[in-house]
Amino acid sequence: MMPAREALFPACKAPAREAQSPACKASARRVDARERKTRMHRFIALGRSSLALLALLLVAACSHHKEDPLPRGTKVLALGDSLTAPHGVTPDEAWPNLLAGQTGWIVINGGVSGDTSAGALQRLPALLDEHSPQLVLVTLGGNDMLRKLPQGQTVSNLGQMLTMVKARGAKAVLLATPKPSIAGAVFNSLSAADFYQEVAKEHQVPLIKDALAEVLSTTELKADQIHPNAAGHALISKKIFDALKTIGYAV
Repeated sequence: MMPAREALFPACKAPAREAQSPACKASARRVDARERKTRMHRFIALGRSSLALLALLLVAACSHHKEDPLPRGTKVLALGDSLTAPHGVTPDEAWPNLLAGQTGWIVINGGVSGDTSAGALQRLPALLDEHSPQLVLVTLGGNDMLRKLPQGQTVSNLGQMLTMVKARGAKAVLLATPKPSIAGAVFNSLSAADFYQEVAKEHQVPLIKDALAEVLSTTELKADQIHPNAAGHALISKKIFDALKTIGYAV
């Protein structure tokens, strides 16, 4: 708190300004200037705090935005590799078919075992032409990492796929694939590769980050070191369904 002017300048206690000496008047003016400056700084700080609060409220509002639900009969394309294709399971046991049963959507299994992001990028235009999906679930990048392909190439390919999907008027959701890890495989603690978060943010699409990593970190849910068994596909389908409900597409 600013001390009273009389406490700072005992000699300036005259009741009338006219009775004060020039030195006292000058001192009073300096105190007045300091008080005005202090009030101005407080006003500016209050304004900045208000703007920061408004920005936080806007971010919170945007983060809680939900997409419109997709009705039964909607065409959905599951674009992926052997984690999407019925590798080691029957077509009915693969997660795209199970997701169709949970949602009532027509889910086209566009998974090809061994496919890379570059291969899927080449396949995507024909799939979009043939099926005209309203939603595309992109689950790719695992084989890129296994083959140690440049990460920048994978990121670019994923970005081009998401851009192509949006250009066709469809929605896109990106699913992260676990990064290969000997320790993660041994200790059942796989985690999604970091670049998926960056791609999703750059292209403003929802990311389902942990569904595959969590399933593939459980020995009982795997047919081998890198592929889910029937029980694993069932859990992947449930996790994707729950995530899509959170996003808003599923109900």
